[in-house]
Amino acid sequence: MKAGWEYKHIGDLCEVIAGQSPEGKFYNSEGNGLPFYQGKKDFGEKFIEAPTSWTTQTTKVAREGDILMSVRAPVGPVNFAAEEICIGRGLAAIRSKGELDREFLYYQLLHLQPKIAGKEGAVFASINKSEISALPIVFAPLPEQQRIVGILDEAFEGIAIAKVNAEKNLQNARALFESHLNGIDAAKVPLGDLVKITTGKLDSNAAVEGGVYPFFTCSRGIYAIDTFAFDCEAILLAGNNAVGDFNVKHYNGKFNAYQRTYVITVNEHQRVLYRFLYYQMLKSLKKFKEQSVGAGTKFLKLGMIKDMEIALPSLEEQEQIVSTTDSLLEETKNLESIYQQKLAALDALKKSLLDQAFRGEL
Repeated sequence: MKAGWEYKHIGDLCEVIAGQSPEGKFYNSEGNGLPFYQGKKDFGEKFIEAPTSWTTQTTKVAREGDILMSVRAPVGPVNFAAEEICIGRGLAAIRSKGELDREFLYYQLLHLQPKIAGKEGAVFASINKSEISALPIVFAPLPEQQRIVGILDEAFEGIAIAKVNAEKNLQNARALFESHLNGIDAAKVPLGDLVKITTGKLDSNAAVEGGVYPFFTCSRGIYAIDTFAFDCEAILLAGNNAVGDFNVKHYNGKFNAYQRTYVITVNEHQRVLYRFLYYQMLKSLKKFKEQSVGAGTKFLKLGMIKDMEIALPSLEEQEQIVSTTDSLLEETKNLESIYQQKLAALDALKKSLLDQAFRGEL
């Protein structure tokens, strides 16, 4: 501990206000009463976002500048209140007293967040007023607090800019690949004229850890199993998804499949290449999402897939397109990996700076 610093509890230096939800009959979306926030869903990067709900019955109030903590899963994320608001059961407000700089407290709560969140898995999925009040924090003289806040503000602003740039580059890499896919054009043919479509027979929980063969479900990941029902080249299309975020895979060999996974095999080998078909299916995922049916879970019906029209140039052109697209896909994946590593490094830098700050090393 740095000379002049000491450990205190949040309750020694702050007022903690536990949220309390008004009765639902007092909620409105017309802007009557105080803005009302129930939990983390409206948290921004640092400040809570504009309200979408208001209440004419006031229960617990957070003032502008109070730190809001999510107290139900996920436990620990923090934001600043941008104005006076009413807070529900999913939030607590932490109001620092004069000797504790609220920005210094905010950064310290960011630093403590992994430990606070750890309670969620180990003990419970919530934290109450007394537990927040008992959280230990580092207390330094006010000028020292303000000096550290200045350093962290500058560093975090630079990190935020770098993250925006990395995320933008990541989006651009994906957009370039999608643009190439959408640029493939030719006379269109219904998919059902070219392929045979079946499904797997197994439940999704049939996977076996360390199994011999790939097991395709509607998940983006690939599981394993000890038995196979297919020994062929095929396109695997997810037949359901909670939000219609379908996926497609290309595989050649022995495998098994979930009963809602479509197994698509080519029966017109002189007209379409598997790899070309894979890219045409990949291109069609957005359209599948639009056409999917179902309330809780989105489904693809067999007729939707058979009736989908795909561009069908000559086999020679398909081979050229596949070669170019394979190369572009590999480059895109490499770029994605680079930008994901940059984003992870920036997050690690933030953690390192917070560690140094509250060990007194900045």
